[in-house]
Amino acid sequence: MTGQVVLDAVAVFRCRRRVHLEHDPSAADAPRAAPDPSLEQRRSDAAAHRVEVGALLASLVGAGWVEVPPGPARDRATATVEALKAGAAYVWNALLPRDPDGGRSGEADLLVRAGDGGYRPLIVVRHRVTDPGTGALTSPLGPPAAELAEPDQARRPRSHTRDQLRLAHLVRMLQALGYADGTDPVLGGVIGLDADVVLWHDLSSPSWPGGRSTLAEYDSRFADRLAVASAALHHQPALAQPSRITECRRCPWWPTCELVLARRHDISLVLRGEDALVLRAAGLHTVGQLAECDPAGEPPAPLHGTPFADAVALARAYERGLPLVRRVAEVPVARADVEVDVDMESFGEGGAYLWGALLSTPGGVDIGESVGYRAFATWQPLPTDDEARSFAEFWGWFAGLRRRCASRGLTFTAYCYNEQAENRWLLGSAERFAGRPGIPSLHDVREFIESDAWVDLFAVVSRWFLCAQGKGLKRVAPAAGFAWHDPEASGENSMRWYRDAVGMDGAPPDLRQRERLLRYNADDVHATRILREWMCSPALAEVPLASDL
Repeated sequence: MTGQVVLDAVAVFRCRRRVHLEHDPSAADAPRAAPDPSLEQRRSDAAAHRVEVGALLASLVGAGWVEVPPGPARDRATATVEALKAGAAYVWNALLPRDPDGGRSGEADLLVRAGDGGYRPLIVVRHRVTDPGTGALTSPLGPPAAELAEPDQARRPRSHTRDQLRLAHLVRMLQALGYADGTDPVLGGVIGLDADVVLWHDLSSPSWPGGRSTLAEYDSRFADRLAVASAALHHQPALAQPSRITECRRCPWWPTCELVLARRHDISLVLRGEDALVLRAAGLHTVGQLAECDPAGEPPAPLHGTPFADAVALARAYERGLPLVRRVAEVPVARADVEVDVDMESFGEGGAYLWGALLSTPGGVDIGESVGYRAFATWQPLPTDDEARSFAEFWGWFAGLRRRCASRGLTFTAYCYNEQAENRWLLGSAERFAGRPGIPSLHDVREFIESDAWVDLFAVVSRWFLCAQGKGLKRVAPAAGFAWHDPEASGENSMRWYRDAVGMDGAPPDLRQRERLLRYNADDVHATRILREWMCSPALAEVPLASDL
């Protein structure tokens, strides 16, 4: 790897250490993780979505549409510039020439000619870019022109900073080429999963912390990543050191960084993000150094996300190999005459294809329903209207059970692990399928999820335990004695199983993968039941108290 560094837009929202490793010639043979099947699936789905949207736009626009043919990068870049010089109204599949002076490379799904003859970038993404509300600046798909954009009374923009930074990258490339729209404000467009409007972002408005614009934020990040990459490429002292962050979970370079962090006994193994940075700056670099601190003493630096006493307890738990420790002697967990553990399986942004429920009656009351697991599923590839049927069946059974309990004077509680996902699809399904048979109103769903009858066990664990090895269900449930039947059980793998189960890639549906998904979902709800029962049992006393470490 020689010459000048050239970065694409992804570098500005990527981990700095990853940027270093991707440009460090000595890291070429460093260990990396196996390809993530869920990431490959998302890329494949995004590419297919992009093709569909491109065909739709071409049919709506008609005259003035120029599509750059696939092929070698140099040929695509040449064809893109020729289309811009010719004043094409719309340039699809554009690849901008590398900007050696600025160190940039990039491609735009669509370049849209503005009134002054310059161009605005537009990208196509496979996630939803708006929510119900007001305030989004949208225009119709046909034609996708910012001049037709108006404040939308039915949509508000979702916060997708990556989309905005990608657009800023393309704006800077267009400016370097002399083909950028010169009007104010600086706009860039996004077409999302629903592909019903174009959402336009004002990249020059002060929408970031400190009153920075997207363009200013991008410029700062890009300059930093360019310096990191250049130092790595030219064997200069590294400007980015490994530190564990959320992104590490799916990073191909994690095996390389993990070796370094484990060898250093790095403090980020127990405290991630900003807290690890501030403690390092204060002189605490290792888990052992943190474990030796007085938890009741003054912290060496103010922490943002973790009380200092908890940070010390986490370090001590990690040192002893303890997955979790208690904050209190007894953990309060709501219990009821009738209990239901709920787990939902979704496929990206496509929808929720499976609602699993485990019914139990701790006191043995007769509710007129057999205890045990039941599943409400659709095996038609998402998105599908059949999702409305499966959701309606789940909600009908669930709401009927609640009514029966109320009529018989029985208490009822339902549980999930990390309600964010379940709540999203409970509300989203009620909204998308409103008016269909059996679909509850948004009011009814909100009333339930805001009630005491809906318990998030993740919140219980987060409040009453300190987890040195992570708070995910698959990290915590084994401490309660639970093990998944499938050794490959994970949310990422379930995406691959789902594709096979519904024949999404053109192959016949694989019934074995459907059974695998049902077992996986059943294990998840059994795990939450075992976990909460364990938290209420004498066995909890075997877990050390944080104050005793």
